[in-house]
Amino acid sequence: MIEILFSILAIWLFFKAIGLAFKITWGAAKIVATVLLAIAVPAFILLAIFVGGFVLLLPVALIAGAVGLLKAFG
Repeated sequence: MIEILFSILAIWLFFKAIGLAFKITWGAAKIVATVLLAIAVPAFILLAIFVGGFVLLLPVALIAGAVGLLKAFG
């Protein structure tokens, strides 16, 4: 009878340990995701500003070049 009780206790403890492992893993994943998000969002904003700036820089440079050519030869 005591062997059955210890077996049930061991199985219960095993499932509790698995539940604790899932909670720890989920908490660690949330911490890692928060840190990565904190790093990625400012990097994404800076990248968007630089890429947007370069996209706007090309037409401005073409217009400035055209104006410069017109002033030089016009």
